[in-house]
Amino acid sequence: MAVTDIASRTYNHGWRLDPIVRSLLDTDFYKLLMQQMIRDLYPTQRVTFSVINRSRHVRLAEIIDEGELRAQLDHARTIRFSKKELIWLAGNTFYGKTQMFSPDFIHWLANFRLPEYELNKVDGQYELHFHGPWTHTTMWEIPALAIVNELRSRQATKGQGRFVLDVLYARAKAKLWSKVERLRKLEGLRLSDFGTRRRHGHLWQRWCVEAVKEGLGPSFTGTSNVLLAMDNDLEAIGTNAHELPMVAAALANSDEELRWAPYRILDQWRHTYGGNLLIALPDAFGTKAFLRDAPDWVADWTGFRPDSAPPITAGEEIIKWWKQKGRDPKEKLLVFSDGMDVDSIEETYRHFSGRVRISFGWGTNLTNDFVGCAPDGSADLDPISLVCKVTSVDGRPAVKLSDNPEKATGSPSEVERYLRVFGDAGRVRTPVHV
Repeated sequence: MAVTDIASRTYNHGWRLDPIVRSLLDTDFYKLLMQQMIRDLYPTQRVTFSVINRSRHVRLAEIIDEGELRAQLDHARTIRFSKKELIWLAGNTFYGKTQMFSPDFIHWLANFRLPEYELNKVDGQYELHFHGPWTHTTMWEIPALAIVNELRSRQATKGQGRFVLDVLYARAKAKLWSKVERLRKLEGLRLSDFGTRRRHGHLWQRWCVEAVKEGLGPSFTGTSNVLLAMDNDLEAIGTNAHELPMVAAALANSDEELRWAPYRILDQWRHTYGGNLLIALPDAFGTKAFLRDAPDWVADWTGFRPDSAPPITAGEEIIKWWKQKGRDPKEKLLVFSDGMDVDSIEETYRHFSGRVRISFGWGTNLTNDFVGCAPDGSADLDPISLVCKVTSVDGRPAVKLSDNPEKATGSPSEVERYLRVFGDAGRVRTPVHV
């Protein structure tokens, strides 16, 4: 693949429309996996996703031009899956399985397009919502976040000279490579790219993925970005997300149904997929609550992806639970993906080495770490915590509690109701940076 001069491309972003999203495969793999199940089991549910800026001090509506944002969103709605992309999805082997996606689903994707959006400005922030069938709105999450993040990056670099941009990207490249050199020392490391949602830009993510692939060799196991996996002959990595238990919980008609909602939808997942796709995400309503009530069959799954509790704390809790269930942790897998960077990867790797199989999803701190790189000392390129979450299901409010109350979403009254059902055990408030 030809090497792109990122600084020059950044300098030339003055084109009327330089599309940020150019393919519907420019998304996370778990979106396609979930979409296939959603289409089969929840074809009529109407689900709203909303973009939420947890870094409220960054007033995005005063930084990003509304016309530019609408142009990028509108462009994304014109994109369709290409024949080449559909052939690759249909014929490739994912997680050791051929025909992961059914012919019927592939045929349906051929006519898929992103639904309409609702965009408003409120108190210096954009309110961006996606209403419609869950089968369709789920696919807005990744491109919407990528668009907003890259437009912010473009604004921060607008008007910068070529040499300033050269220095900026040279520093960021050197910073990443210094991390790679440290990670090389971790024997048997398994690490993948999870950085699509909050990347600096598509070109930068591609550079990072190619650099880490070369730098870490077999320790780099793949990328969550389906397009980059296809273009770089990498494994597409991903299982399931918080939206599954959040939607299932919103559909519950009683407190008892609410309590069992996370397991009901995981039961549907295990009857759809198997093997290494059986990775449970336990923290939507608190990890302690999840483990307390989890059916025995959850202990037979391949592993867990603790996502909002401190990695060592969460890992120890899950290992203890496996032992209580009579399972050998050495045969299980823990995937750590919450705000991981080289320091926390090293610490977590050394802590669990030899006790359990571990893997890391390296996200924002891989694909958007420009802290300290700007020649003028500006923090305008420092990453922010931007998410896109389910906010309503068939008109009912949706909630995420998380292990970290700073990451909770939903109306205060609904959050209180969920806390009554699931409890507050193990939830620790921690500042959220990325």
